[in-house]
Amino acid sequence: MKPLAVDTTFLAELRRDLHTHPELRFEEQRTAAVVAQHLQNFGYMPHTGLARTGVVATLDTGRAGPAIMLRADMDALPVSEAGQVPWASCNPGVMHACGHDGHTAMLLGAAALLKADPPPCGKIYFVFQPAEEGGAGAQVMIDEGLFDLFPTDYCFGLHNWPGLEAGRLGVRTGPIMAGGWRFAIRITGKGSHAAQPHMGTDPLTIGAALVQEAQLLVARRTDPVIPAVLSFCIFDAGTTDNILPETARLAGTLRALDPLVLNELKDGLQRLCDGLGVAHGVDIDVNFHQPYPVTVNEHRATQIARQAMQALEVQLGGPAPDMDIAPSLASEDFGFMLQKKSGAYAMIGNGESHKLHSPDYDFDDSIITRGVRYWHQLAHTCAAAGHAA
Repeated sequence: MKPLAVDTTFLAELRRDLHTHPELRFEEQRTAAVVAQHLQNFGYMPHTGLARTGVVATLDTGRAGPAIMLRADMDALPVSEAGQVPWASCNPGVMHACGHDGHTAMLLGAAALLKADPPPCGKIYFVFQPAEEGGAGAQVMIDEGLFDLFPTDYCFGLHNWPGLEAGRLGVRTGPIMAGGWRFAIRITGKGSHAAQPHMGTDPLTIGAALVQEAQLLVARRTDPVIPAVLSFCIFDAGTTDNILPETARLAGTLRALDPLVLNELKDGLQRLCDGLGVAHGVDIDVNFHQPYPVTVNEHRATQIARQAMQALEVQLGGPAPDMDIAPSLASEDFGFMLQKKSGAYAMIGNGESHKLHSPDYDFDDSIITRGVRYWHQLAHTCAAAGHAA
């Protein structure tokens, strides 16, 4: 049987409209309204308001079978777009620099396709989630009753991946995205004239020592076969070139694919700050925030995703899926869902595009059809696997 057509032109136009009107975490009012309206047009009765702007639609076949949750994120980033595409952001300082506009379009396309060609049994929940970028929107949706309102057996996520061949799918069992903490450090010493450093306590040089010493937490205190990284991204101190400042501010992130290693890095950075504070007679305050868990794919769910990818390759041809794709030290709040439910997070190649979070990034519209087909095939594969069980 010839597969039903995907309206690629409509979905590309929709994706570009979302790209033109990006919204930051928990502010996705227009995006949520667009999503809800299209779902209604497809014949759904969307549930709105979870985590402020989240949208959920249900497809119930009426026959007993597995309930699965397909999730797309909707929020943009506080990035000023540098690209000159006709659909560039019209909101200054806000940009879809991670492809969530494409994720939303693909899941809407899947909702339309599955409405026309549903699986033989079970339920499908289409989850359009706010605030993935640092807001832990997945956890907020869970806290507000996502799994109580929409009881599910499996959760699946899909993210575009620059550098992976356009349209190529990839998945792996076990950790696929790192857990992470953000940190903010404030060093308070005593300011002085630059010509009289002995009259003060320079937080800038202590901060520089901290940046250097902290790298040893990964290089010499972490098992080298377990991926981990500690990055300082902000170092701010002083206002003029002849006065040693009183304070220095540092901030960054630490990531690991193992939760125990992640906690060891966090504890190690705290101890290092405490020790430097005592050694140099300064106050070092550390604030850890925005924790994201390791995103861990469960074996059975990953096998279902692999089966769907293989079936899709047979149907459509194109690039063969990567069944053991390399993990990333980027973090993803889909990990909160996988702490509660079995599931699998997969990648779809965005080709040789600019990297995620780059001001020049843009989603490759040519992969929309394959993303929609993956969701469609995954729902049918999951239903078959559940029915056979």
